[in-house]
Formats: sequence, C-alpha cells, structure tokens
Amino acid sequence: MRRLLQWWRGSLRARVVTSTVLLGSLLAVLLGSVLYQQVARGLVDQAIASAQRDASQQVATAQRAFDSTDRRDDSGLRGLAEEQIQSMSGPSAEDGRRVQLLPALGNERGVVERMATGVAAEDIPSSMQEAIDADPANQQVVVVPVSLEEGEERAAAVVVGSRVSLLRAGPYDLVLVYPLLREQETLDLVRQLFLLGGLGLVALVVGLALLATRMVTRPVEEVAKASQEVALGHLDERLPVVGNDEIAQLATSFNTMADSIQHQIRELRSLSQLQQRFVSDVSHELRTPLTTMRMAGDVLHASREDFTAPVARSAELLDQEMDRFEDLLAELLEISRFDSGAVTVERHEEDIVPTVRAAVDGVRTLADNLGTSLRLHLPQERVEVCMDGRRVSRVLRNLLTNAVEHGEGRPVDVTVAVTPQVASISVRDHGIGMDEEQRRQVFDRFWRADPARTRTTGGTGLGLAIALEDARVHGGWLQVGSEPGQGACFRLLLPRTHTHVIAEEPSPVPSTGSAATDAEVPAVVLALDTREDDS
Repeated sequence: MRRLLQWWRGSLRARVVTSTVLLGSLLAVLLGSVLYQQVARGLVDQAIASAQRDASQQVATAQRAFDSTDRRDDSGLRGLAEEQIQSMSGPSAEDGRRVQLLPALGNERGVVERMATGVAAEDIPSSMQEAIDADPANQQVVVVPVSLEEGEERAAAVVVGSRVSLLRAGPYDLVLVYPLLREQETLDLVRQLFLLGGLGLVALVVGLALLATRMVTRPVEEVAKASQEVALGHLDERLPVVGNDEIAQLATSFNTMADSIQHQIRELRSLSQLQQRFVSDVSHELRTPLTTMRMAGDVLHASREDFTAPVARSAELLDQEMDRFEDLLAELLEISRFDSGAVTVERHEEDIVPTVRAAVDGVRTLADNLGTSLRLHLPQERVEVCMDGRRVSRVLRNLLTNAVEHGEGRPVDVTVAVTPQVASISVRDHGIGMDEEQRRQVFDRFWRADPARTRTTGGTGLGLAIALEDARVHGGWLQVGSEPGQGACFRLLLPRTHTHVIAEEPSPVPSTGSAATDAEVPAVVLALDTREDDS
C-alpha cells in the first residue's frame, strides 16, 4: 500500500485518471439509483392502480353473486363462496390473482370458514383487517412480500382488501393479492441495463481521462525531461513547438528560458575563466619580482644591525610582510587550481595518527608562546586512510593554528575517532567562539571573524577555504560547530578508502561538549565513487 501510494502521488496521470473514475463512478451510481427508484416507483404505482380497478370489479361481481343467491343452507353458502373464490383466482402465478375470504373482525357466526387460493393466512398483515373494519366502505391497499409457492422465495405483491356481506353469514373481508412478478422482471431488466450502462460509462470516462491526461501530461513529461537534461548540463536541449495553444506557449517559454540560461552560463563561464586566468597569470607574474624583492629583503634583514633603529625596524617589517606575501601567492595559486579543476591528488594508504602528531608538533612553538596546551586523544592502533598526506597535513596545520590563535590561552583538544569506513579528526578550542552568522561565513575566501583582531602569524583569509576544498577532493567533509564564548570545534571527516565518498552531509558538529563527544563519528552515507585516484 505504501508503494502504491507513493506511485499514485508521483504520477499526475494516475491521480487524474483515478479521480476522474471515482467521480464518474459516483455520478453513475447516484444517477442510476435515482432513475431506478423513479422507474420502480412508477411501476409500483401503476400496478397499485391496476389492482384497485380490478379488485373493485371483482368485489362488485362477488357481492352481486352473494346477494342474488337462493341457497339457504350453510353448505350451499359455503359452496357459493368457494365457487366465487375459484373464479376470481388466475390460472397461473404470472396472470392470476390470489384470493382470501375470511370473517371480519367481530363476526363470530362461523357459517363460512376462511377460504384462500395460493396465499397463506400469515401473508396478510393483521393491520389489513383492522383498516377494513375501521373503513369498510373503501378499499384498503398495502404492498407486502408474500409466498407464491411453498419453499420458494417471497415476492412483492399488491394486497387489496374490501368488505363484502354474505346472506345469513354476516360481514366478510375479501382480500385480493396481485403478485408483482412482471414488474419485478422489468426492474431486474432495468437493473441489468443500468449496470451495463454504468460500466460502459465508467469505461468511457476512463478512456476520456486517459486521452485527456495523455494530451496534457505527455508535454509536461517532455518539459520535465528537458529540464532534467538542462540541469545535467545539456544546455542545447529544446522542446518542439507545435500549434499555438497553451502547451505550445509552455514549450516556447521553456525554450526562451533555456536560451537565457545558456547565454548567462556561457557569460559566467567566460568571466570565470578570465578570472581564473587572471589570478593564475598575476600569481605567476608576481613570482619574479617577488623573488627579487625577497633577495633584497633578506640582505636588508641580515644587515639590520648596521642600520639605525627606525631603518632596522622597517627591515624586520619588510621581512615579515614578504613572508605573508609569499604565503598569499602560494594560496592564490592553489585556489586557482581548485577553480580550474586542475588539482591533482596523490592518495596512498597511510597511518593518519603520525600525520596528526606531526601537525601538532608544527604548531607547538606557537602554542607555547601563547601559553596554550595541546591535548591529544589518539587511538592506540594504526588508522589506515587512503589520503594525500600533504593536503591533510595542510588542513590540520590550518585548523590547529586557528584554534591556538583564537583559544585565549585555553587548552586545545585534538581527537581522532574511526569507524571501519570513516576517519574523524576534531580540533576543539575553548576560546571566543562564533555566532551563527560567523559559522555560515567561516569558509568564505578572505573572510575573518574579527578583522581588527591582532594575528600572531598574519593569515591570508584563504586557509579555511583551501582546507574545505582539500576535504572535498578526498570525498570528505569539513564541518564546524561553535557558540559565542564557548569555543569552536572543527571536524574533518575522511573516507578510509578511495572507492568511497561521503555522499550526504553528516550530522552537525556539537557546539559544546567534551572531547569524547566531539570525536564521535556521525552516521554518514557512503557511496561508490568511480573517479580515478588522481581526480
């Protein structure tokens, strides 16, 4: 049922057809029911009118026979009554009427006992005699089911009762029963015709619904397919325009939109390529003057003891800014490689624990100067990960440097946790932290949480952006969790084999908690990756 419901919700044609069939069936049932009731009521009313006329004639004939008889004894009177009942009864169940003669209420003489042909005494409702006794001058009519033959099903019949008077026997009730067999056959035929007509109407509705939905949904499916092709990058996909109706207008609008998107994407690609080429060219062109400036700066820095104090200080500042300038150029070149898709990844099976230790040792001097202790939480066994050690080391150095600089002298926890398929490295500080807006921008290029804040190493603002790209080329994730005043936790997730990537974003990083909590590897979804190792 769940699959059927999902299919129904996912198919416009199925929803339209089923809704149309349900509404058509409901309309057919309501219309058939109303018409059937009208036909049935008309047949019954006609049968009642016919029965009343015939019963009036039969009762008058019987009363004249009773009034004109010269039979004085009881047996002769009973014979006369029996002759009249037999003459009024029909030859068959279809053509004949059933007759019953019984003493009226209050008639205790018992001259003529109850006589009947083809109808049981219990078939006549007791209310019939009560109605005749209350109004003996008029006919009393009721429609009730009666038994025509013994053992057969009961059938509806019109029962007409009248008062007759037998000489010396007193008042009697003459009841005539008219079975509605022909009317029932007519109703059965009408029911069958209505059923066949309803089925034909439903089939017609289904055919019309399928035709209508095909005329509408097929162009929509073509638009959806073309949209998917455009989303996949096939910008030359277009729809044929036939006629000038709404579907043709939709196809024209789609083609116009696709042309506009293709034109804009081409412009953006051209601008992106120009920007990437510009950054790459500028970075390469600056290498030569930078090398010359580097050499001149080294000479001045080495001879700063021979200069006056202001000049010596200028030589030191020049040397520091040259270092920062070289780092900026190197990172700009790396960013340009990511943008142009020219990044090469050399992945090998390595133990990630020594890589983490080496990264921590690289920032220990900076941590000692700032009074920050580095606490390691590492597994005892080897943690083999297929990775590019140089890129992972660069990510860890960047995370550790930021944690030390923003940790306010408080300890920094480095934790490694693993599962059979994923390795997690968390770097947590207990410093100033970040709010929600800062967390959204922390991986943006050239963004800093506090531009006015004094930086020990003079970062370029590209480190976290490059770290994020390094994590992505490994098929992993780099996430952050933080709250103002409670520090920040950066978590690097890497698949342990090159045949997998972490396809869906893992659960968020806890903004607060212990090192053990931050180290937990979240539930991640791994997908097969058919890329080459160096892609």
